[in-house]
Amino acid sequence: MPKRTDIKKILVIGSGPIVIGQAAEFDYAGTQACLALKEEGYEVVLVNSNPATIMTDTQTADKVYMEPLTLEYLGKILRYERPDAIIPGIGGQTGLNLAMQLAKKGVLDECHVELLGTPRRSIERAEDRELFKELCEELGEPVLPSLIATSMEEGVAAAEKIGYPVVLRPAFTLGGTGGGFADNEEELREILKNALVLSPVGQVLVEKSIKGFKEIEFEVMRDENDTAITVCSMENVDPVGIHTGDSIVVAPAQTLTKKEFDMLRDSALKIIRALKIAGGCNVQFALDPESFDYYLIEVNPRVSRSSALASKASGYPIARVTAKVAVGLHLDEIRLANTPACFEPAIDYVVTKVARFPFDKFAGASNKLSTQMKATGEVMSAGRTIEESLLKAVRSLETGVCHVHSAKFDKTPTAELYAYIKDGRDDRLFAVCELLRRGERAESISAVTKIDMLFLDKFRNIVEYEKVVAENKGELSVLRQAKKIGFSDKFIAKLWKTEESEIYGMRKKNGIFPVYKMIDSCSGEFVGYVPYLYSTYEEENESAVENRKKIVVLGSGPIRIGQGVEFDYSTVHAVKTIKENGYEAIIINNNPETVSTDYTTSDKLYFEPLTVEDVMNVLELEKPDGVIVSLGGQTAINLAAGLAEKGVKIIGTDVDAIEKAENRDAFERIMNELGIPEPKGRAVTNIEDGVRAAKEIGYPVLVRPSYVLGGRAMQIVGNEDSLRYYLENAVKIDEKQPVLVDKYIVGKELEVDAVCDGKDVFVPGIMELVEKTGIHSGDSISVYPTFSVSQKVKDTILDYTVKLGLGIGIVGLYNIQFIVDKDENVFVIEVNPRSSRTVPFLSKATGYNLADIGTLVILGKSLKEQGFDKIYPEEKTRWYVKAPAFSFSKISGLDAYLSPEMKSTGEAIGYDKKLTRALYKALQASGMNVANYGTILVTVCDGDKEEALPLVRRFYNLGFNIEATEGTAKFLKQNGIRTRIKGKLSDGKSDILESIRKGYVNYVINTRDVDSVSQQSDGYLIRRCAVENNVTMFTALDTVRVLLDVLEEITITISTIDGE
Repeated sequence: MPKRTDIKKILVIGSGPIVIGQAAEFDYAGTQACLALKEEGYEVVLVNSNPATIMTDTQTADKVYMEPLTLEYLGKILRYERPDAIIPGIGGQTGLNLAMQLAKKGVLDECHVELLGTPRRSIERAEDRELFKELCEELGEPVLPSLIATSMEEGVAAAEKIGYPVVLRPAFTLGGTGGGFADNEEELREILKNALVLSPVGQVLVEKSIKGFKEIEFEVMRDENDTAITVCSMENVDPVGIHTGDSIVVAPAQTLTKKEFDMLRDSALKIIRALKIAGGCNVQFALDPESFDYYLIEVNPRVSRSSALASKASGYPIARVTAKVAVGLHLDEIRLANTPACFEPAIDYVVTKVARFPFDKFAGASNKLSTQMKATGEVMSAGRTIEESLLKAVRSLETGVCHVHSAKFDKTPTAELYAYIKDGRDDRLFAVCELLRRGERAESISAVTKIDMLFLDKFRNIVEYEKVVAENKGELSVLRQAKKIGFSDKFIAKLWKTEESEIYGMRKKNGIFPVYKMIDSCSGEFVGYVPYLYSTYEEENESAVENRKKIVVLGSGPIRIGQGVEFDYSTVHAVKTIKENGYEAIIINNNPETVSTDYTTSDKLYFEPLTVEDVMNVLELEKPDGVIVSLGGQTAINLAAGLAEKGVKIIGTDVDAIEKAENRDAFERIMNELGIPEPKGRAVTNIEDGVRAAKEIGYPVLVRPSYVLGGRAMQIVGNEDSLRYYLENAVKIDEKQPVLVDKYIVGKELEVDAVCDGKDVFVPGIMELVEKTGIHSGDSISVYPTFSVSQKVKDTILDYTVKLGLGIGIVGLYNIQFIVDKDENVFVIEVNPRSSRTVPFLSKATGYNLADIGTLVILGKSLKEQGFDKIYPEEKTRWYVKAPAFSFSKISGLDAYLSPEMKSTGEAIGYDKKLTRALYKALQASGMNVANYGTILVTVCDGDKEEALPLVRRFYNLGFNIEATEGTAKFLKQNGIRTRIKGKLSDGKSDILESIRKGYVNYVINTRDVDSVSQQSDGYLIRRCAVENNVTMFTALDTVRVLLDVLEEITITISTIDGE
């Protein structure tokens, strides 16, 4: 059937800020869908509040609304735009839930808006646990015994009826939020209390636990003509019990017999047909390894994380096809690279996905994995064997390992390792490989972990070949075989006790280089070139090297806290600019969730680890005219020196300039030469030097490792004991890894993103942060234009920005952070010689696309040639606010106190002609519940009491109830504020936690002294309780101040008739 002509305008809902469980895969899916709809001639209106994405570029849709994703705002947009239809399944769970709410509230009927793609009834049957169970029973499909609970009593009764162990799954939540396993009533009560609160419909499914079954997924596609295909099968290496987003996943499924495969495939197609799904859909199964019994776990009637992985693994663009199916096209009418979309992909390679976790930033948090997703991102790799694919994925993670070996487990007793691997953990793979290294039987490991023997055999192949390599130093045949298995030069060098460069030299001399194979959806059965490639040590090379000018752009690897989708944004923009200027644009990256790894973005995509070795292998083949490292965040910057040593031409900001910005001594020399003040500080290489430096500088001091991203291991310390504790426990300190000790200056923090071409500088905007210094800029609320600094300060900032750009030798983008003290003295905190996380926000706020301007500069087109003859353009009259989004509730044991170490996973934008309204929208869009009534709980340290007083009074005047801990309450009462006193936790009282749990506390305000970092303090327990009960919490009074500005704007207050 040809596409529909009765609809002209379509609304697409995005997924909002990135949180754990909903990351960049929806930027990729949404961008694909919008472009596919535009390709078919429809007018596309997009709503999404995430400024960091390509999806929210004005070129992606005809109209882009970056408004909060709530019913209220979507209703306004629908009534104003009057689209003919809405596509619900592209914006993840957020988009799907909103579309369903709009339908239920009658807004779609009121505005005559049709729901395209999968019908509303089908979405309800897939999403509602009880309806889904009924459907499976109708179809004769096995589904787990389960009961729905809407209260604690019902939950306890259900578990008794089904029998422990059980798993709890709240309805309509994302990434398994609030779910978990319970082996007894006590555990059940603990999980259920929170789960009932988190489910938007107050429903929790209590289900029989099948922990230990194999978890298999099928990505399926169906059109209105009832043509249905399976795009890709995927198998979780970890058994059921660990969220699929956290599991190691291989595609295609590896351990299934033909009978098992056909049985599950038939079931997936049967269910998608019964549900009348139109477009992509993900079906998850649990398969008993001992029999042919299986259960349907769930169906996602939308584009998901797994569909992004399946798209990249198979070369089949699921989101693009879903969008076209939604407007009536049939699969046989949609053309892909080599085949029509009704052709079922075949894969002749192995793809491995490994999750990237945030535990390196949250040292105190538990790294046990469960049904609640904890990963922030993931890497994907392809190889001819499981071994090769796995080893490439492991070295893509950027967690300091280059092989399935972690020094952490070298000295752990075997019995302890067995205890450790009993639970799923972020690094269980390394502990398992250590046991195999010690000769432990795979059967014993399988019995403990329930990992299939096939995978353990593959791990053992790797471990056993380590011994062969170690015993045959310099042997060429062994080197060849090691490379074929997937060993890295770095690990071979370690086994041979030599340098990595020696191994590279040996390979180069003997011509031992990989060939590149295509990732296409038809195992090469049809002729056609897809420029989407992976490396392997075989014979035939499928990468067609073109004889034209070319530039390689290094991507930013997996998403993690501190380096998110913002860096992919710059990469994609650079590639478009490079193509427009007549060069062949080549990307090297390994993140399956992003737009940059859609092979249609660049002229050629290499899906490879971002290490010097793997990048050099590509460069040896392609011989590009230049390599850009300044757009892929710290990942790409860290490769610059290693590549330059091998003669690679780095274009844009070069290695010398990077060194000047990032090496402490070199940076200080530049600052002295230019006469620019910075906080007094020192780089130290041992503990005693650190203590001496702090004494000289004067406490409080800010301490951090020298090469750092996202404030990793940054802390403010106020005395010698705390400093010693930090230097002994938080960082590795030695000659190679100095620690910086700086004077901590209290003041306003500002930042700029700028472009320098070697002669001139262009600064599109100056951003001012709401929170004072001491909170990482990525966790602060950022405002453009500035709201409280004088013109003199702005002029000084621009002067320093120009001097530093030219003095360091920047060519392209750079970012500078400043402190302004109470006397208007401006200090430079740091210069980042690369694209930064604020580039997309500032580009969208100012209208100047920084990544494009910076890339043109790198290609040799000066700022003047681009038409920029002023350093600083006129500021916008609208206010733009970037607010952080956090995922605290996903990670148990994490302290949610904001500090110099970054903790946010995403960001949202708000804009308006009035600053308070822009702030209100940004806070709403970031997921904060902005309530203008209720109770606030206040517990602040002595040093903050005076500053907190007028703020609490403002809450009181707005009609809020005030509750406080003893010390704070006494102080507030003395100053005339009616306050309810709550006993201290350390005195054995629990009424503070009771208040939070009862649900009437809307805000918790909690500050602490600089040195109070104890995990067991009252404050820590209060913060955890607030997070677990979804209560909005503030640990900085500056944030409270702007919230009050917002509340005073939106709240109608009360007074007596004769009052003032």
